[in-house]
Amino acid sequence: MNIQFKEIPRFQLLSLSGPQAQEITSIIYNSVETQEGSAFFCVTGENTDGHLYVQEAIDKGARAIIGTNGAILEHFSVLYPNVTFLRVADSRVALAHISNYFFKSSQDRLFKVGVTGTNGKTTTATYVYNLFNLLDTPCGFLGTTGISTSSGKIDFKKSTPTTPISSDIHYVFSQLAIQGDQAAAMEVSSIALDQKRVEGIVFDVAVHTNISEEHMEYHKTFDHYLQSKLELFRQAKSAVVNLDDAGMSKEILEIVHYPSLTYSADADSGADLVWTNCRTSESGLTFDLSYRGDTLQVAVPLFGEYNAGNLTAAIAAALLAGKSLEGILRALPLMPQVEGRFQVLTGPEGRRIILDYAHTPVAIDLVLKEARKLPHRRLIALIAGIGIRDFSKMPKMAKAAEGKADIIVVTVDHPGYHDPGEVVDAVVKGFTVPYKQEVRTAPSRREAVIETLKASDPGDLILLSSGCINGSQIIKGKYVPHSDEAIIEDFFAAKQRIDAGARVSPS
Repeated sequence: MNIQFKEIPRFQLLSLSGPQAQEITSIIYNSVETQEGSAFFCVTGENTDGHLYVQEAIDKGARAIIGTNGAILEHFSVLYPNVTFLRVADSRVALAHISNYFFKSSQDRLFKVGVTGTNGKTTTATYVYNLFNLLDTPCGFLGTTGISTSSGKIDFKKSTPTTPISSDIHYVFSQLAIQGDQAAAMEVSSIALDQKRVEGIVFDVAVHTNISEEHMEYHKTFDHYLQSKLELFRQAKSAVVNLDDAGMSKEILEIVHYPSLTYSADADSGADLVWTNCRTSESGLTFDLSYRGDTLQVAVPLFGEYNAGNLTAAIAAALLAGKSLEGILRALPLMPQVEGRFQVLTGPEGRRIILDYAHTPVAIDLVLKEARKLPHRRLIALIAGIGIRDFSKMPKMAKAAEGKADIIVVTVDHPGYHDPGEVVDAVVKGFTVPYKQEVRTAPSRREAVIETLKASDPGDLILLSSGCINGSQIIKGKYVPHSDEAIIEDFFAAKQRIDAGARVSPS
């Protein structure tokens, strides 16, 4: 694509050296991926500075270098007069606007729903994705569980666990538009908002689930965390707001000067949509939904009563997209479970296994309370400290889980560069001594899943909380493939072979 850099909309250029136009073949922020014709962006991250890799990018064929360090750019512009050097105030902002231009503003062909919140982002965004597709609006998905078009998951290595970097987002948007998808549901994390990954994207609907303390290793203060999340509602056309969340709903409503729908579980809240009388059965949830004076019954094959709130948020997003409530209610019985979000699996001998990504104290408290509502003999739960997150949160995970299961297995997810034992110890410190339940530990996610399954007997309920990012565990900077479901399948297949062998062996 031939890019006239001074003609890119909303792109603020401080200075330009070299040719004013270049034939650009790709947008790159990792010098390793540079090829002939790339535009290389010097993005400064937590661990490195992209300006250190300008030489490598040029050697590999970059035709444009975009950065903030004027001295470095000027130095190389003298050496390479045929390369375009662009100085900008913020490389991430420049990356967002040039990526949008390079991918021909594909976002303009999509109805975009952005979901933010400490808990429930993945579930709510997936509900939006599934609901839009059931309502004949082909929709894609970008989030923790991967990247999907309306036809299903695609093989795409995300740059970050939840919300990809802007160039990846606009590439995905272009692929959705090419396929004919008309909408995109995406998780929008606080860090993504702070790092300008969604800069320049105008969301048709911004959805709020809740807020509680999280990502303090990055934000340092709760106010910075809150202000980062509020940015989503400053770049939206309409909003869905959870009135039950005192931590953020008031602040959002002060920003919102466009169409919005509020939702609540409190009949006296004055919310536009109210969900009440939620019941759990073997087949899923039923609850009453009130909207504009009418109360209708909802039945969905989903579990976890708090998911009635997440589903109500998705319903509100569909209403703001112009869908009828009658059509929405007809679609709800067809809603599939969300991968790793109170996903209920059936195991041998009456066991049931719940996979849930709960990885905050608030979330683990909720999911354990919901799990206890399902029929079971004993409840055996796995909880984890996340090595790439704030260590101060880890003992709170134990306190949130304490007394809510018969056996708790403590492990580590994504140890990063930490000793797994240190992470496990940090979690265990949160338990009361003597323990209110049996506590076991395991030094890896794999060993913990096996330990949890070993502890189970027929009729037990097993909860595997926390879990994978992009089907992997992050260990010393590497993404190591991991699947709880594969471990479960292998464990019970091996158990059945052993049991069968024991039955046929001679006495």
